Amino acid sequence: MDNCLFCKIIAGEIPSTKVYEDDKVYAFRDIHPQAPVHVLIVPRKHMDNILECDADTATALTDAIRAIAAQEGVAESGFRVISNCGRDGAQSVNHLHVHLLGGTQLAEKMA
Repeated sequence: MDNCLFCKIIAGEIPSTKVYEDDKVYAFRDIHPQAPVHVLIVPRKHMDNILECDADTATALTDAIRAIAAQEGVAESGFRVISNCGRDGAQSVNHLHVHLLGGTQLAEKMA
């Protein structure tokens, strides 16, 4: 997608702080972190939101979440995974992405 912010980040056209990558997923630090660990995990293949996610992408995202949680030291203490979907779900970029937040005791109310 020509105007997709995350597609441009994945292509290296916009700088990011890479945390993890493989052939299906790219992950980078959020520029406005809401927790000490705040990583965005995005599929390399463009899809607008989680409703367009296929089984292979879901598996790749889950594998990346597992790897990043261990790498960032939050696998044992706990973390939150969020995927906003659509305007009313507060999705700000129309490219499927998952937020991994951790590194502190997160509030019980929804993020």
